[in-house]
Amino acid sequence: MSGFLTYVWRPVTGGRHAFPIAATKAPPDGRVEAYCGAKTDASELHDRSEVDWIREKSCMTCWRLLADTHS
Repeated sequence: MSGFLTYVWRPVTGGRHAFPIAATKAPPDGRVEAYCGAKTDASELHDRSEVDWIREKSCMTCWRLLADTHS
């Protein structure tokens, strides 16, 4: 496994999903896709509050996909 971050968790509407790092660099008016296939506006990945982190549950599909890939 490399020492570089390859994914990031973000609490977007509908859950806390894992996205490829490239998604954080997408234009704000673009769409991005989480590892589980959930799609959201790129703007949803930025400026999230701590309350958003608390309210949203982690997507277990993203969790399992990453666990299988990085184990």
